Amino acid sequence: AAPHVLDDYTPFLDPDGLRGKRIGIVRDMLGFDARVDGLIEDAIQAMTDAGATVVDPVALPDQGGVGGQSYQVLLYEFKADLNAYLEWLGPDAPVRSLEEIIAFNEANAATSMPYFGQEIMLMAQEKGPLTDREYLDALAGAKRRTGPEGIDRLMDAENLDALVGATGGPAWVTDLVNGDHFSGGSSSPAAISGYPNITVPMGAIQGLPVGISFFGRAWSEPTLLQVAFGFEQATGHRMKPTFRAQAVDF
Repeated sequence: AAPHVLDDYTPFLDPDGLRGKRIGIVRDMLGFDARVDGLIEDAIQAMTDAGATVVDPVALPDQGGVGGQSYQVLLYEFKADLNAYLEWLGPDAPVRSLEEIIAFNEANAATSMPYFGQEIMLMAQEKGPLTDREYLDALAGAKRRTGPEGIDRLMDAENLDALVGATGGPAWVTDLVNGDHFSGGSSSPAAISGYPNITVPMGAIQGLPVGISFFGRAWSEPTLLQVAFGFEQATGHRMKPTFRAQAVDF
């Protein structure tokens, strides 16, 4: 196995995994939905009851500009990886590149794009290879700001084992007029830095599950598994999936 990577993580599935841990609540990543905030308060009580020390609130250092950097990374990598995948499909694939997908959509706009455009694909197509200085600088800057200067700095300052945020808002539908209705979440710092993040259920809103996310420094999977498994076992929030006959009116 590579350094820091274990062959077996099951020993860290400890039902008492919260005991003695210091958990930081990243408050500035909450506040986007009162119902979600209520579930977080319940989760804080459950973690405290399970033996954790909850540090509330904590805040990540200012990461101004990281959103723009990470978006540039997304555009570059979307183009590069999609093209690599389509190339791997071989000569019989109906399209062989992002450029060909864009052309197909434009030629069949009435059926392939009746509600939404392809603006992100067009921006990605304008990007060069992953050797471009713009990409390399954006990647390095985003990872540094969210990792060593973000998650690491906060966890060192507060002596934390894990950070907590809501995974996302209540489940939603995408409508054909206004599009997406994403309300908030906590995935970006870990996703951009490449650090681990684990989500488990913390309750339900309108009968649909909402998650709590535990994230932390690089290679902290063993600790995060302990914490998340301990929370999962202490609360029992997982619901058996069901198929509803009709959508819920939120």
